[in-house]
Amino acid sequence: MENYQPRLKAEYDERVVPALVKQFGYTNAMEVPRLTKVVVNKGVGEAASTKKVLDDAIEELRRVTGQHPVIAKARKSVSNFKLRQGMPIGAYVTLRGERMWEFFDRLVSLALPRVRDFRGVPDRSFDGRGNYSLGVKEQIIFPEIDIDKVNRISGFDVTFVTTAQTDEEAYALLKELGMPFVRRREEVQQQEA
Repeated sequence: MENYQPRLKAEYDERVVPALVKQFGYTNAMEVPRLTKVVVNKGVGEAASTKKVLDDAIEELRRVTGQHPVIAKARKSVSNFKLRQGMPIGAYVTLRGERMWEFFDRLVSLALPRVRDFRGVPDRSFDGRGNYSLGVKEQIIFPEIDIDKVNRISGFDVTFVTTAQTDEEAYALLKELGMPFVRRREEVQQQEA
């Protein structure tokens, strides 16, 4: 196991880096954008009243990511939501290294194709600094989640943090890594011409 390298990491080194160098004309290998971390976040508003909902969210995140989540607590009190400062309101996991590559691979190759009527993920969720966020509506698309043991269907957010300077570079990086984006109008027009 000491020489183990995730499949997607090897593909990034062998195929994606040369493709991005060719596309953007980088002169240094360190200029090529790379994936630095993946943050999986699940907000649980009902956690203020029911402890079991938070425990279920933590267990689902642990199963999906293979890492123990951190409990997110409220920063401010909001009386309309019956929320006090310090109350648990969600959980999140920050994945780096091998776990990050394995999670990305499982998301793209196993989970997203299991979404009903899947046509691709939106390409409008970039933040302007090369990071991409994706909302997963149902946690049951992951094979690690047993559908029979799920009390309620809920989703979570996944944020991909890259070293890309622009959204165009981040889009190219994630597309090369296999992210199934909805086909852009420009791409469709180029293929028809």
